Amino acid sequence: MTPPRGAAPKRGGKPASGAKSSAKRAPAAKRGAAPKAAAPKGRSASSGASAPKGRATASGKKVKPMSNAAKKAVAAKQERHAAASVRNADKPGARRRPGRGVIPGAALERGQKAARGLGGDQVEGRHAVRELLLAGTRRVREIYVAEEQEDTEVLQDIVDLAIDLKVPVREVTRTRLLSFARTESPQGVLARAVELPEYELNDLAHARTASGAPPFLLAVDGVTDPGNLGALLRSAECAGVSGVVLPKHRAVHITPTVTKAAAGAVEYLPMTLVGGLPSAINELKAAGVWVIGLDMGGDTDLFNLEVADQPVCLVMGAEGKGLSRLVRERCDAVASIPLIGELSSLNVSAAGALACFEVTRRRLAAARPD
Repeated sequence: MTPPRGAAPKRGGKPASGAKSSAKRAPAAKRGAAPKAAAPKGRSASSGASAPKGRATASGKKVKPMSNAAKKAVAAKQERHAAASVRNADKPGARRRPGRGVIPGAALERGQKAARGLGGDQVEGRHAVRELLLAGTRRVREIYVAEEQEDTEVLQDIVDLAIDLKVPVREVTRTRLLSFARTESPQGVLARAVELPEYELNDLAHARTASGAPPFLLAVDGVTDPGNLGALLRSAECAGVSGVVLPKHRAVHITPTVTKAAAGAVEYLPMTLVGGLPSAINELKAAGVWVIGLDMGGDTDLFNLEVADQPVCLVMGAEGKGLSRLVRERCDAVASIPLIGELSSLNVSAAGALACFEVTRRRLAAARPD
């Protein structure tokens, strides 16, 4: 008997049913595509050749290799990301999260606490790295140098010093070095070292300068720009400052940008971190140190500073805000720099350099025989 129209023929001895089958029909293969079963496992379905390891998709299709233009675009993108990360890396209290762009071994292990120190464990810039090696005040773990850069005298000094000190020198691509860097321009070299040592405030208050003069200290009140702090430290070291006082809160600490701008000055300046600058000023005054604040609204002239040849601490205020109220109240005197131009203030690093060298000038004049 002829089966009814639309009924499926008998299969496997089972009677045909007039109802539609509940099983879904497999999608038809694309025109020109080989059946999946025809391609061996791990091989390309279109050519039968082995697909490169890690370069095949889930469907077995080969990934087309990147062109030179695409590679350059990826490299440029990585450089932009590395440069953009600088904006967050130097914020007060900021920590760079482990992951992409962090030097291997620099991240803390889970549960490990950060060692107490001032920071400065990553040093960037040719002059800063050279002074790090010359000073010998802390251990240098390794140095990274970018490939294919001009072999200058400073760079050759770095390599020679590293060889003498048995410090590993690793040559990497410029893109990889930029991914490690936390400054805008590391100048093709960066170093990893132990953190800068932290000194006690009382020790700085009684330590004489390298020339045997009374203590000459510099304190900063709320300076948040790393470039300004680095330039200020560089001028302070050149002027013979014997110690620096940094507040723990609302101020920038020793970041890679600070060490680069300081050009190695951080290696020679003893520094301390204090919980509060007003209380630190009280301790300094109790130790016999004159504390002189620098502010545009000061009640005395910087060039009339009579206590420059005695134990003294200069206090620099924040950019734009000047000295805070509590710090200003605790200073023995507040001095200002006479300005005769149209502008009403100086950059904090420029004002600090002028004040530091005014103290140095007076000390040299006092030590000169009549």
